[in-house]
Amino acid sequence: MTTYVLRRIGVGVGLVLLVLTLIFLALHLVPGDPAMLLLSQGDGGSATPDAVARVREQLGLDQPLLTQYWQFLSGALTGDLGESFRNGQAVSEAIGERLPRTLELVGLATLIAVVVGVPWGALAARRGGWFDSVTSVLTSIGVALPVFVFGALLVLLFSLKLGLLPAGGFTEWGDDPVRHAQLLVMPAIALAVGFASTVARMTRSAVLEMLHQDWVRTARSLGLSRRTVFRKYVLRNSLNPVVTTVGIGVGTLLGSTVLVERVFSYPGLSSLLVDAVTARDYPVVQGVVITIAVLFVSINIIVDVLYGVLDPRVRR
Repeated sequence: MTTYVLRRIGVGVGLVLLVLTLIFLALHLVPGDPAMLLLSQGDGGSATPDAVARVREQLGLDQPLLTQYWQFLSGALTGDLGESFRNGQAVSEAIGERLPRTLELVGLATLIAVVVGVPWGALAARRGGWFDSVTSVLTSIGVALPVFVFGALLVLLFSLKLGLLPAGGFTEWGDDPVRHAQLLVMPAIALAVGFASTVARMTRSAVLEMLHQDWVRTARSLGLSRRTVFRKYVLRNSLNPVVTTVGIGVGTLLGSTVLVERVFSYPGLSSLLVDAVTARDYPVVQGVVITIAVLFVSINIIVDVLYGVLDPRVRR
């Protein structure tokens, strides 16, 4: 198991280095001078040569390509992502402030999706009939409904009509725990609905496939109860594709938070990225993209390790 885990970590480190290299090359593949684009907002007509030279020096674009790459790589690996053009704040500091908020939102949405989706899909596969049909309809609606539309409906119902929850914003946990939780509920539910529907559909398909295996009928013929066979053998052997779905879904949620954070005025990492793109704050954009890429690779490593735990054959 240790060798398997170390091998997956090694692959993950290689992927992170590849992503860092691609991000670095993206700067040099963009048509035109990045310094000119930053200063002129893309029109190319209002930046003076002296200003362009200063920005090129600030970005290190006046140095040889290999030197730039080494400085970029060493800075990224040590957490030095530069400073924001807008306010001079360290990029790592800005990300460190926003990242926990987004992770909290994504973590709660994932928890809701797994707690609701896995039992829901397993029960639909086991019971069949009208419950399975209703499940198929509801999960199809959940997958098809855009997250920002569902978020707006939540605001309309629970904030404007019923007045039960605040429409949006953010409060630190230390300042007011109750309001912090209230402001987190609707964004998390908006993210979780589509995710839970996907998890339920995958769980249902995996469980149905397992229920028709010969070894399930053999276990029943040996006298084991239906509940014991389902809980100890069918459900556990159905979890591998579900783990894959959850792992991919968490990465998808990191992208979906862009819409949710805008709908609920939630100041997370995605909002920071959108504001930085609008202001052409290149170091912040670069830092946020690196952070999201590292998170996505880390999630995939965790999923691969869980594979080895659930199915020992994967380790070989």
